[in-house]
Amino acid sequence: MESLKSQLEKMMDANKLNQTYRDIMKNQVFSDPEVKKFLSINKETLDKNAIERSASKLYEFVSEKQKAENMSGELAPGYTPKLILNNHRIDVTYEPTSELINKKAEEKIKNRIQSVFMPKDLKNASFESFEVTRKRQAALEKAIMFVENYLDSPKAFHKGLYLYGAFGVGKTYLLGAIAHELSEQGYPSTIVHFPTFAVEMKNSIGKNTTEDKLDSFKQASLLMLDDIGADSMSSWIRDDILGVILQYRMQQELPTFFTSNFDMEQLENEHLTYSQRGENEPLKAKRIMERIKFLTEEVEMSGENRRHK
Repeated sequence: MESLKSQLEKMMDANKLNQTYRDIMKNQVFSDPEVKKFLSINKETLDKNAIERSASKLYEFVSEKQKAENMSGELAPGYTPKLILNNHRIDVTYEPTSELINKKAEEKIKNRIQSVFMPKDLKNASFESFEVTRKRQAALEKAIMFVENYLDSPKAFHKGLYLYGAFGVGKTYLLGAIAHELSEQGYPSTIVHFPTFAVEMKNSIGKNTTEDKLDSFKQASLLMLDDIGADSMSSWIRDDILGVILQYRMQQELPTFFTSNFDMEQLENEHLTYSQRGENEPLKAKRIMERIKFLTEEVEMSGENRRHK
């Protein structure tokens, strides 16, 4: 930016500009309402020589303001120029526009949401844009209640939600809305697509990264496991990955959420009881379900498939 400012100052050098061009610029600068107001406010401080010495700064201000208004070629995109006094001379500073401030604030909100193997636009989910129907009302109310209770007492234990229902009824979207609402208040969360996560954990064995990955998820401030039960899982994923995550979160009383196409009973009997090899292990399945029930409240969501709308 400094070199560009130097170029502007050179452009104003009387030895390099003809008189006609300087007169045009002078008229443009001194007819600008903000320049006139600034000079009027500071007339006791700025004499004629000070104004003349600051001519390049005044031109920079007017020029960059016009570029910002036209959204084209400005020195500092997203920033608006402002005239200031600097040691009895005029200078230009750049302040972020309201649009840039809002954009950065939204980026901070989204950065607090760690979305793993999930759709990119999930971070834009919100309660306001959640389409309320009679069959989805209870789930929304439970979600709002969780957020309110969590914000009132973030260090206390709050049961998360086990949202179940058919494809496309908004279960995952509602998780995103909860995460976004909490993120606006400064609280981070992690949303992960569980079937893809299971594959990633298997692949981590050969890379010796299993323990690190496991720790990052089990210790997450707020964890959301999406689509559990969508794929059959091995005994290792069920017991040494999911079981370890849930055991830690139960002991530490960390808020945890799930979405599934199956209710808790179906998840236990049809998916957790039988491993990928067909092994019947009801006690191990029950152990997992006891942790899920401790951590969450079961809530049904139903309605039409919004993915086909």
